[in-house]
Amino acid sequence: MFGTAHKHIHGSDDARRLARRHLPRLVFDYIDGAAGRETGAGRTRDALDRMELCPRILRNVSARSLAVPLFGKEAGAPFGIAPMGMCNLSGPGADLMLARLAARENVPLGVSTVASTPMEEMIETAEGNAWFQLYFSGDGSGTFKLVERARDAGYETIVLTVDVPEVGRRPRELRHGFTMPFRIGPKQFIDFALHPRWSLTTLLKGRPDMANFLRDGYTFDRTESRARATWDTLDRLRDMWPGKLVVKGVLDIEDAQRLARSGVDAIQVSSHGARQLESSPCPFSQLAPMRAALGESMPIFYDTGLRSGEDVVKCYASGANFTFLGRILQFAIAAGGEEGLNRLWETLKSETSITLAQIGQCSLPELQKEKGADPAPS
Repeated sequence: MFGTAHKHIHGSDDARRLARRHLPRLVFDYIDGAAGRETGAGRTRDALDRMELCPRILRNVSARSLAVPLFGKEAGAPFGIAPMGMCNLSGPGADLMLARLAARENVPLGVSTVASTPMEEMIETAEGNAWFQLYFSGDGSGTFKLVERARDAGYETIVLTVDVPEVGRRPRELRHGFTMPFRIGPKQFIDFALHPRWSLTTLLKGRPDMANFLRDGYTFDRTESRARATWDTLDRLRDMWPGKLVVKGVLDIEDAQRLARSGVDAIQVSSHGARQLESSPCPFSQLAPMRAALGESMPIFYDTGLRSGEDVVKCYASGANFTFLGRILQFAIAAGGEEGLNRLWETLKSETSITLAQIGQCSLPELQKEKGADPAPS
């Protein structure tokens, strides 16, 4: 179906350009869009672009490694797969493509609450390399059922996303009438008719749905308020969850310090891909100050706006212990299927390795050690 499209992916910009051509506008704008006028996304890109990496010479960087420590184990790459809802909109079977990638590369796959494949199938296909991302919604009764289900499925890490008390307004989605569960009206039908490759393959595989809510007798409303979550909610989750607990969507340093005192295992600096609050602080700009405030023992993860291996290296140089990639992976799937995804992944690894060579480093832990940071917090 995709032919040789994957061969035209030489970086994330190529994947995005090809995805825009192949996807219905409704689907592309759902994946690509950000909050408000999307200035928040632009500020994150500007901040990453402003950081410079200084080349160092004559250091013998011939033996380089991309492996990094992560929760007492070793990840095969310095980036994992961020939790993303309804990935199968980017291409039939996209969730399982990502799961197979996580298994092969030994990196964590974030399995979204609103994934289009059941959490049990995702962790099995990922061969255990999966973390379950959790939204608190409504009165929390459904939320904690999902926690129990994740535990029973063998998940060892929960990622509590805390930056969505209400779903942000993303005008591109609103203009297209995008909803979850996915609905097709006259406007959407015309859009799909203009993109027959996507439409026919999606029709053959069946309409993507929120698979984690097709059992257990309750539903998930994407627009339902999540505003009732409190620090007591976090304490309850910490008490009932025996594994690692990551809190995602943290931008305020005082919040981060309180989270560290509350017994979470890692903090994830993120603005939800700039999809929630347009005027929120640029997450990349918060990374170094948060590391300084928390010290070296607290693991800090990062997502939002990463487009290249150089971006990944900049995050580690600024104090991150691990990073996550998001929408660019969906673009690669939309552009070239599983071959497109694998090609972009290998490109990102190559970019990261070449960047390390240019700045005179053989590994990211070595880079952090040179900067005076502990490369492997427990």
